[in-house]
Amino acid sequence: MELQTAKRIVLDVYAALESSEPDQIGQKVAQYFAPDFVWRGFHPFGEIAGFESVAEKFWKPLRTSLTRMQRRQDIFFAGADHLGGPEGVWVVSMGHLTGLFDTAWLGIRPTGKIAMLRYCEFNRVSNGKIAETAMFFDIPHLAAQAGQPLFPAQTAAHLVQPGPLTHGGLLFESQPAEVGRATIAAIEAMISDLGTWRSGLSLTDELARTWHDDMLWWGPDGIGATYTIERYAKQHSGPFRAAFSDRSKTNHLARVSEGHFGGFFGWPNFSATLTGPFMGMAPTGKRSEFRVIDIYRRDGDKLAENWIFIDLLHFWNQQGVDFLGNSNSGVSI
Repeated sequence: MELQTAKRIVLDVYAALESSEPDQIGQKVAQYFAPDFVWRGFHPFGEIAGFESVAEKFWKPLRTSLTRMQRRQDIFFAGADHLGGPEGVWVVSMGHLTGLFDTAWLGIRPTGKIAMLRYCEFNRVSNGKIAETAMFFDIPHLAAQAGQPLFPAQTAAHLVQPGPLTHGGLLFESQPAEVGRATIAAIEAMISDLGTWRSGLSLTDELARTWHDDMLWWGPDGIGATYTIERYAKQHSGPFRAAFSDRSKTNHLARVSEGHFGGFFGWPNFSATLTGPFMGMAPTGKRSEFRVIDIYRRDGDKLAENWIFIDLLHFWNQQGVDFLGNSNSGVSI
């Protein structure tokens, strides 16, 4: 399918979602989705079959909680899967779902104030319909905004995260194919260098092969955002590698690029064993999987920015810790 056609379908879905009342979403928006549509979302939602079920379980409660909700996109692009997956075009959207937090959601107490749920969404469009979606959203980030942090103090900074430094992430118009090819090449070079943690180089030297020195890493709540190779190594990558052993190979369901932007997701991306302290928690020796979306901006032949969505609630749930059910946080489901 032509990229611009696929983009138009997804934008029509977004308009329909925003204009429908919460209890009418399933009825008014289902026409855009394939009968065997599959949706993958963060814990506690997981995988849901059929758009009507997604509307009932996710969109209706969220729209009821975040009233007057708007989708504030920072990045929007499309492309074929470079891994050669199922037929169709992937359309990617990233930004914040913004509204007035008026009703509790997943047990997070409302504030009556503006709140921003950071999200990233991969939609595979095939035969004029959306066939599958991976929609990752940072629930702990929303809880922290509401003054109800779920996690212990993080190594990097908590921020409501901005879009690209260049302000050029909304690729509504078509882009030169060779620019997108250069972006996916930079992403795949990074995956090759960093995917096994066994390059033989120091961490900062390893990172410098594929990242600009003034890289911006916009991480999830529980880890946070960090800036420059040196601080990224100190505030996330170093502690993360020290906490885990026996990392599996990287496994993605889709890798997509257009223009200077690209990204991927997995279900899961990889698994590893928690053998050191992580996020203020003691090691358990348990092996768990990581569900991750990464979005990148390329500048020249290196990567300059990375927005990352890690389902840390799912990770910790596998470790036997239910942060959403932790009475000390004031949050329960």
